[in-house]
Amino acid sequence: MKSKFLLLQGIMVLSLLFLAGCAKDSTTDPATGDARSKFIGNWLVNEHWTKLTYEVTITADNASTDGVYISNFSDAGNGVSAFAYISGSTISLSQDEHLSNGWIVNGNGIISGGSTINWSYTRNDGANLLYVTAVYSKN
Repeated sequence: MKSKFLLLQGIMVLSLLFLAGCAKDSTTDPATGDARSKFIGNWLVNEHWTKLTYEVTITADNASTDGVYISNFSDAGNGVSAFAYISGSTISLSQDEHLSNGWIVNGNGIISGGSTINWSYTRNDGANLLYVTAVYSKN
């Protein structure tokens, strides 16, 4: 009986040591402490469906810790911005994001290497629903 008790204690100690070694991966930039920092800046966009090339600027939303604005999203024009949230390596548009030009957009992108975001989103301009893939490259 005593050996079973010692075995159980040993298993519990090993389990605790194993779990203590597991740590959640950080989603923040160690230099700034902000997960958004790798997304902030000017980006050159290549849309595959439309064959368009244009620029967007991603800026932090000062009223939140995970929100950003993407100006000229989907080549909507200067002064038109989409709102998105950052979670780790993913940037996600708000559900049914209504742009000021009347378009409704949905979708997300994943950043890789700190200099490329691969996007997949829909754009509804009231007449057409487009399924768009785009690559953002950091300027």
